[in-house]
Amino acid sequence: MNDDAVYDARLELVDFLVEAFYDVPDEAFVERLLSGELRFPADEVNASLDAGFERLRAFVDDNAGRDPADVRDELEAEYTRVFVGPRPPVLAHETNYRDDTAFIGEGLADVEASYGAAGWTPPEGYGEENDFVAVELAFLRHLVTRQRGGAEEAFGYERVFLDEHLLRWVDPFVADVHDHAESDLYLAAADVYAGFLEFEDELVAQMV
Repeated sequence: MNDDAVYDARLELVDFLVEAFYDVPDEAFVERLLSGELRFPADEVNASLDAGFERLRAFVDDNAGRDPADVRDELEAEYTRVFVGPRPPVLAHETNYRDDTAFIGEGLADVEASYGAAGWTPPEGYGEENDFVAVELAFLRHLVTRQRGGAEEAFGYERVFLDEHLLRWVDPFVADVHDHAESDLYLAAADVYAGFLEFEDELVAQMV
């Protein structure tokens, strides 16, 4: 796989994860998932990514031929139950999973400092604090895009952000999604998230 293909794959994965986690999925997202245009690697990548791809295939197969609006309505109910509540079982925020800070506590400033160090400001529209999983993934997407443009320092920013933030809460977060989600889409997203971070960890280790 050449460099462009690797960047395409990395950005496609992070875009999928942002869309899956940031809010109730819209109908356009569901239509893309069910269109048959999803690309899966021919070879194994790592156990979590492979499991996530398998669940995504199952989701697409199980919903083939259905009205995307109906599928979207089911996913809205699932997303709301798992991530929104009232009293959601999964609070998809870094500070919820860190032992060294309270939920939406002082650790939030540490996350925001990492964004500021890289010159990035979270976009408006997420409707959540800046340690929300989709915001952290949007920052990762920003760094990958900069890397593609030749900014070698972006690998260093990613190394720090992986070590100090993303990798410190991925395992309990993924475990919670596995415990509480029922839809193959969200189970797949959790697996893909874990596998994507594992892939990024290994890739950045070769660059820094």
